[in-house]
Amino acid sequence: MAINPHHTIEEVNGVRCSVVEKNVPEDRMLFLKKVLEHNKLTCYTSRNEDGTFIIGVDNLLFNPVHSVYNKSMRTLEGKILMPSYWLQKKQTDEYYWNYK
Repeated sequence: MAINPHHTIEEVNGVRCSVVEKNVPEDRMLFLKKVLEHNKLTCYTSRNEDGTFIIGVDNLLFNPVHSVYNKSMRTLEGKILMPSYWLQKKQTDEYYWNYK
């Protein structure tokens, strides 16, 4: 049993990937792919039978939750990526928390 069952590893187009999101529409997949590639991650996508997509990155240690909340990712404009931006809501400059 995995320590973190929400961090899944699957094959996407024949490559073992850390799954970023599953069953997402095409516009969401394209947005995430741009953001992840901007942050120097190699993305792999696959279309499901129902028309939705799975998106993964070849860095098996990548966890999107940790990356967003640790402020280690950047937006396309170069700002710190906040949870609201990841969820495609209005970007704010307020941090979820600050390290002291």
